[in-house]
Amino acid sequence: MKNIFSEEVTKELVSRVENLKIDTKPGWGKMSVDQMLAHVNVAYEMAYTDKHPKANPFLRFMLKTFVKKGVVNEVPYKKNTRTAPAFLIHDARNFKEEKKRLIDYLNKTHELGESHFEGKESPSFGAMTSTEWNNLFYKHLDHHLTQFGV
Repeated sequence: MKNIFSEEVTKELVSRVENLKIDTKPGWGKMSVDQMLAHVNVAYEMAYTDKHPKANPFLRFMLKTFVKKGVVNEVPYKKNTRTAPAFLIHDARNFKEEKKRLIDYLNKTHELGESHFEGKESPSFGAMTSTEWNNLFYKHLDHHLTQFGV
């Protein structure tokens, strides 16, 4: 898995995001490009804001036990995989704003670096290693950038 904390990978991802256009169509799935950007931004909102509430203890146990491994391992996501409710984007979003937010999150993640994420709490999965955070961020973003052909 590529290291999202490295400058090289951050630049590569920013370049891919910058290649998205407002009329870029997905190779699969139902999201528009603006919805996809908002969707991938949710992972960063969970890491950097309190916008999304922490899962209750029972749900957190279930997520850690049955979902976490599939999210943080190095196995790519399959096309049309089901998504968690917090990640569902039903309305149109401002393409330019969502694109800028994502690029800002990528740069912030690089600037903070791996050490910031070692042991950092996820509202869904509890404390995670920097490798788990890397895999969560990179795998998810790569999946959707590939979906939109960039």
